Amino acid sequence: MIQGIGAAAGVAIGRAFVLPAWEWDVPDRRMETIDLSKEFERLHEGIRTSKHEIEEIKNEIKEMVGTEESTIFDAHLAILEDPVFMSEIRGIIERQYKAAEVAVKEAIDHFVTMFDLLDDEYMKERALDIKDVGNRLLKHLLGTPDITLPADTQPYILVAKELSPSQLVHLNPNNVLGMVTMIGGKTSHSAIMARALGIPLVSGLEQKMDQTIQTGDLLILDGDAGSLFIDPDKETVKKYTLVLEKQRRRKEQLQLLAAEEAITPDGARFHLAGNISSQKEFELAVKHGAQGVGLFRTEFLYMDRAELPTEEEQYEVYRKVAEKAGNHPVVIRTLDIGGDKQLEYFPLPEEDNPFLGYRAIRISLDRQDMFKTQLAAILRASAHGRVKIMYPMISSLEELRAANEILHEVMQDLGKRGLSYDSNIPVGIMIEVPAAAALADLLAEEADFFSIGTNDLVQYVLAVDRMNEKIAHMYHPYHPAVLRLLRTAVQAANQAGIPVSVCGEMAGDERSIPLWLHLGVNSLSMSPQALLRIKHRILHTEASHARSVGQECFVMKTSAEIEELLNQYAASLHHEDTVPHRSAAH
Repeated sequence: MIQGIGAAAGVAIGRAFVLPAWEWDVPDRRMETIDLSKEFERLHEGIRTSKHEIEEIKNEIKEMVGTEESTIFDAHLAILEDPVFMSEIRGIIERQYKAAEVAVKEAIDHFVTMFDLLDDEYMKERALDIKDVGNRLLKHLLGTPDITLPADTQPYILVAKELSPSQLVHLNPNNVLGMVTMIGGKTSHSAIMARALGIPLVSGLEQKMDQTIQTGDLLILDGDAGSLFIDPDKETVKKYTLVLEKQRRRKEQLQLLAAEEAITPDGARFHLAGNISSQKEFELAVKHGAQGVGLFRTEFLYMDRAELPTEEEQYEVYRKVAEKAGNHPVVIRTLDIGGDKQLEYFPLPEEDNPFLGYRAIRISLDRQDMFKTQLAAILRASAHGRVKIMYPMISSLEELRAANEILHEVMQDLGKRGLSYDSNIPVGIMIEVPAAAALADLLAEEADFFSIGTNDLVQYVLAVDRMNEKIAHMYHPYHPAVLRLLRTAVQAANQAGIPVSVCGEMAGDERSIPLWLHLGVNSLSMSPQALLRIKHRILHTEASHARSVGQECFVMKTSAEIEELLNQYAASLHHEDTVPHRSAAH
């Protein structure tokens, strides 16, 4: 067994198809001065052809997996227009009298090496975009055909040193059981697209391989655990065959619950919504029974492109989701960048503590031009459905009031433009900063609703970066301090008579259900993949018993005690694997 990075969830068993490395052999060819103009012509023609090809691929992938993933190719187009990259190529042609393809190859190598030297995983993975675009340009300059994937016959597991978005766009998802790459991680474009296509992916194996994978080798990959087995023994094949079959049956069973209401056997009703970042993800959430959108992460509309999205671009995305949601609510969170989320075209200052720095609502209040554009798009979409606005990382009344002042200015501007919007649109805040939880009673007087973002709240309350391997073991969502702040926020919302929901990872953790029942939280928003599993658990949970378990958690003194109790309670319900009919839920 080889341990890599689980970049896209799922298990796959099948024969390998090893994709040859996309590397061109480019002889060091030099030109006479008189021929330089011809080389520039060849370069510009190659750029034009490459741009046209990328536009076609962008449209193709938009049809396949959605608008969000297609914006990856906006970044590719931007590279072909990047003055630094193109200046490097032209300079090599002009000063060293080298052929266009030689100049392109040297420029690719220069920038890829530069990015690889940076101690930044995101920038290392962006080096693949440079290679992808540069190799496309080289292909046209050299007249070399594309590397082709197998014909649509027997399904296979695709193996490659790295996979570019340009290669992935031509995949038939029904024919690819899984993917293995030697380099890359969870934030690479190949990982983003693999998850969108529902294909398991294990990455980051380059330094861990002690044997070469050959086309035809039997492979087992576990995209959840990040494990790869080459020519596994019969016992391992048997084990994972049973896992696949169990997952298939479980998936079929859970899918039967999509139309069921989330009600405990003794009548406690939950509203389950989806956390989404794209229209495609919304469609998956609906398929899994989501009652609207509890968190629309709009920052993904801003990523992997060359410039800020326009009001019209954002409006079209928000409008389509609002219309498709019908009578269900759509909570749209305003831009939440900073911390671990960066925009290439909007450089943020280097900070010692970026999670405590210039991010989220702080950027929006500082860059009001960006903020107003987004608010205008959201407001216009509110004319087409039950749209709500939510501000991230609010830590004071001053921030909430300042954001609302800007919102009212945008409303007045839309009125002057003669554009429709919901003048009574609900405006809420994320409770994800300890200060917001502590001030929840004051904030509840001026917010229309709360949504508790447990991921950041836990991190900030405990001062623990869960991505830091040395202290990740100290990240405890069920820490008594976290539970106390949850109770403070919920009680403040209840006393003010405003709705409160949970949209962090705890919402998708079945162990938390007793806590929500005890606190009186009945609105949860989670990843589409978690919806049916949580609904199944709710349908098998006696609310009266679960409330007493939840109440007991609030008198315990340590995380270990609380987790042990919740684990034991969840385990006691796991034997019930049957899917109840609608009548059983009432």
